[in-house]
Amino acid sequence: MTQELTSPSPAPQAPGTGRGPGWWRDAVIYQVYVRSFADSDGDGIGDLRGARERLPHLKDLGVDAVWLTPFYASPQADGGYDVADYRAVDPLFGTLQDADELIRAAHDLGLRVIVDIVPNHTSDRHPWFQDPELARQRYLFRPGKGGSGELPPNDWESVFGGPAWTRTDHGDWYLHLFAPEQPDLNWDNPEVHAEFEAIMRFWLDLGVDGFRVDVAHGMIKAPGLPDIGHGAQAQLIGAQVLPFFDQDGVHAIHRAWRRLLDGYGDARGKQVIGVAEAWAPTAERLALYVRPDELHQAFNFQFLNAPWQSDALRSVIDASLAATASVGAPTTWVLSNHDVVRHTTRLGGSLARARAAALLMLALPGSAYLYQGEELGLPEVTDLPDEVRQDPAFFRGGRATGAVGPGTDTESAPDGAAAGGQDGFRDGCRVPLPWSGELPPYGFGPGGSWLPQPADWGGLTVAAQTGDPASTLELYRAALELRRRLPGLGDGPMSWAPAPDGVLALTRPGLLCTVNTLGHDVGLPAPGTPLLSSAPVTVDDATAQLPGDSCTWWAI
Repeated sequence: MTQELTSPSPAPQAPGTGRGPGWWRDAVIYQVYVRSFADSDGDGIGDLRGARERLPHLKDLGVDAVWLTPFYASPQADGGYDVADYRAVDPLFGTLQDADELIRAAHDLGLRVIVDIVPNHTSDRHPWFQDPELARQRYLFRPGKGGSGELPPNDWESVFGGPAWTRTDHGDWYLHLFAPEQPDLNWDNPEVHAEFEAIMRFWLDLGVDGFRVDVAHGMIKAPGLPDIGHGAQAQLIGAQVLPFFDQDGVHAIHRAWRRLLDGYGDARGKQVIGVAEAWAPTAERLALYVRPDELHQAFNFQFLNAPWQSDALRSVIDASLAATASVGAPTTWVLSNHDVVRHTTRLGGSLARARAAALLMLALPGSAYLYQGEELGLPEVTDLPDEVRQDPAFFRGGRATGAVGPGTDTESAPDGAAAGGQDGFRDGCRVPLPWSGELPPYGFGPGGSWLPQPADWGGLTVAAQTGDPASTLELYRAALELRRRLPGLGDGPMSWAPAPDGVLALTRPGLLCTVNTLGHDVGLPAPGTPLLSSAPVTVDDATAQLPGDSCTWWAI
């Protein structure tokens, strides 16, 4: 008998909040980049009300939680990651009441809500920085070098390119590891600690279920702020410990926050979590952020950066699982976010690889993060005109140092090819979502969109893909439904099974996942009954033909 399987589309089950202790250990969390998700008022910028109105899409998709990027009061020098008031909503995105209503609506749908907190730096418009006396206590100011202090205090470079120091009218310099509008805080000052604990309590009181900690590896700098002695420092992030990143002192901050989160949760009978955005050179150092008394999760950028090769993928998966197991934490998996080239493009511009990578990720033990639009198979937009681009990295360093995070540089690209972005900058992954219709703005809102959408995205909209069993959207819906229904998926054991060269085979209780990373079909004995595949897989008698660049789940 010959059987061909494509992508079935079972009806998704509504997410539930009652998943028992440690809900985050196997949760699928969906990142909403607020300004690009949905616009309710026609100004071309996504907002909180638009996000609330589109929450049913996330329920239908089958995720467990939503992570919202910053919507706080901000001059928007870096997409809201330059915060002027951590307790206010920027008018671009709505009001505090809109935030409250979104959180309540998400909870009504069974979705938890995680919000960003940005502790490494503030906006230069923050009241602390606007007060010269307070600024020099609560930020990192230093005298310059040279005969009259005309040279920066050290050789540190901004992640966005150019020097990491800006000189003030008073002649001293302040540190900004990102844009000049984002001065770094002085975490040796206890008032900084007290302020961020108060900020966390403010949002916890409003009902959020946790925090994604931006630059969780960056708050503590090495004593004396020593020179690095190396140019192109952005390329070293995640490759080695730097005097401004991944210093051991950050862990005391995270331990204090864990005590706050656990105490708050215990008092209110709910589980609230902290998620580290931490760039560390090894899986072992990353695991330090999720020790039992620190944060609950940390993004796994090693997996995101892995090339599409079976041996490389297996090595990263093994290292990640071993490192987190050593501290009793779940592993997280992520393929795309608002700082890196979308994985459809990064993996050689191959939708087939992107679909296969998604099924592999969702079959692995632990928690998975989805970036808005990946469920539609959206590619990176690589032809944005210069005049519309807004990434601050684009305007610094001669437009040539835009390696903002893991996955942005050509060295991380599959097979040594170019990463596929637009000069390594981030606007291309932030183009607003297409919801419906044949023409831009594809239902994003009643007006246009803050970045132009491609003219050929009509077939990629949520409306166009809904109900099409071959679509990427229905593949994600089916995978998430199976992940919830099959007891062996999520947080549980995994082992490798024998497989031909170029093929991965991993087993979970009751399920086997095969991944063909080669560009051609591979035959092997059928390991069981096919449940779901990223591409049509043929089973003839006892032999299965795995299409090139595909992933299949089998019931065993």
